[in-house]
Amino acid sequence: MKSSGPFTAVVLLSILSSACQPVLPTTRVHGLVYCAEGSPESFNPQLVTSGTTIDAISQHLYDRLLDINPDSGELIPGLAQSWQISDDGLTYRFQLRQDVEFHQTSYFSPTRTMNADDVQFTFGRLLSVQHPFHQTATEYPYFDSVEWQQLVAKLTVIGPYEIEFTLSKPDSSFLSTLATDFAAILSAEYGAQLISHNTLADLDQLPVGTGPFLYRHYQKDVLIRYYRHPKYWRQLPAMEQLVIDIVPDNTKRIAKLLTHECDVAPIPRLAELSLLSKRDDFVIDAQTSMNVGYWAFNTRTPPFDQVKVRQALSYAINKSNILQAVYFGQAEPANSLLPPTSWAYDKNLNIQRYDPLLAKKLLAEAGYPEGFQMDIWAMPVQRLYNPNALKMAELIQADLAQIGVRAKIVSYEWNTFRRKLRLGEHDSVLIGWSADNADPDNFLRPLLSCAAAISGSNRANWCDENYDQLIAKAVHTPVLEERRAFYQQAQQYQAEQMPLVPIAHSKRFQVRSRNISGVRINPYGGINFTAAGKSL
Repeated sequence: MKSSGPFTAVVLLSILSSACQPVLPTTRVHGLVYCAEGSPESFNPQLVTSGTTIDAISQHLYDRLLDINPDSGELIPGLAQSWQISDDGLTYRFQLRQDVEFHQTSYFSPTRTMNADDVQFTFGRLLSVQHPFHQTATEYPYFDSVEWQQLVAKLTVIGPYEIEFTLSKPDSSFLSTLATDFAAILSAEYGAQLISHNTLADLDQLPVGTGPFLYRHYQKDVLIRYYRHPKYWRQLPAMEQLVIDIVPDNTKRIAKLLTHECDVAPIPRLAELSLLSKRDDFVIDAQTSMNVGYWAFNTRTPPFDQVKVRQALSYAINKSNILQAVYFGQAEPANSLLPPTSWAYDKNLNIQRYDPLLAKKLLAEAGYPEGFQMDIWAMPVQRLYNPNALKMAELIQADLAQIGVRAKIVSYEWNTFRRKLRLGEHDSVLIGWSADNADPDNFLRPLLSCAAAISGSNRANWCDENYDQLIAKAVHTPVLEERRAFYQQAQQYQAEQMPLVPIAHSKRFQVRSRNISGVRINPYGGINFTAAGKSL
């Protein structure tokens, strides 16, 4: 493996000011600038489910035991070069790669390569309250949503490069969980250093991983700066620097693209794609993506605890108008949380129709013939599953007025929005989910299970024993047809109970300068600039 030479001095002063001037390409040829829509909540993927945070940190800083082939969705070796599964489906043994180097930074110098102790340290934190870092975080939302603590009975180091997971029950989604962006491998040696210095919180804010880039600097709401990891175990990144320029305002983000202060930007509002597509200096990449945008009701709050009220609201919205006005035809209507490309999608689900008269009838039967007042929370950021939540909220607000429901639109700064959402202060929320792997469990459990209602990724706060039993039966069987049948029953039950309204499965868009190559959209989420290159 080649080692990179001294870092070229690349001064990106334009990033430090919102009123900056374009930087000449010759001064930035060794660095790439990605314009993101928000700041990360943490620098540890274990602690989040936010796509904004995952995009900013996970693929850049960390590796996982398993990876996902973006073309087929199949699981492939990552830090684990091979693995075996016992006949009863309860034991998973992994053989790890050797000579994988952790990052050397201004705050940590590793003395050894990655080994089984690091895997035990990483996942032990999630499993044991006695782990020194377990209590430094209030929750581990994705792992909690799939009941990781109840699933993994034991974690055993077999040898320096061999580790074994013993499960309490079979779970067909277990390997897929290890391939998600949340399952990043951390450094046990770095953890020991933080314990000795009594700075445990730094584990999640001053990151150390084995990924293609290493952390250099972060200024909240301004930028993140990464440098190439010179001892990366796979192919070295072509770029010496990667800067995440944080630009929450979509108009400013597009302006930075037009002046080439940004090399790549995600999910521009679809109304602007036609403008950018006419320019010779840009390329627009599009990909059918595993995602869903939805409208969730807080089922712990009246009147949304009533099925008929939730059904009425679902019949009241004109989904066709939303798809045209918000997605500009670049999405398909959603009847299920699962996209039609999922192997477990139920194509026999009834098409959710627009029927205001039926909506009013159901409201009257529920005891609200004159309607009621409610809030619609709209995300302040653009995400691929919802490029304009405010516009969507306005359309839904107008539809609800036709059945006597008076809706107020609410929004906050993104991190505040998520914190208040986690506290359950909303009546309803427009939000969504992007898949981390091809397993249908990645949608159906984190978004609607009882465990997910506790962990916070279930925005409907819906806990239904019948639904949970169907999901449990699906993950307990290794037989694909049986799993599909249980997942389809779960979809049908969700459509009847309507804790949330699936709205759209959107295409994923990315705009890049024409001189940028090697950047592709991953249908399973996350952004990876390892292969990115820049020409003069």
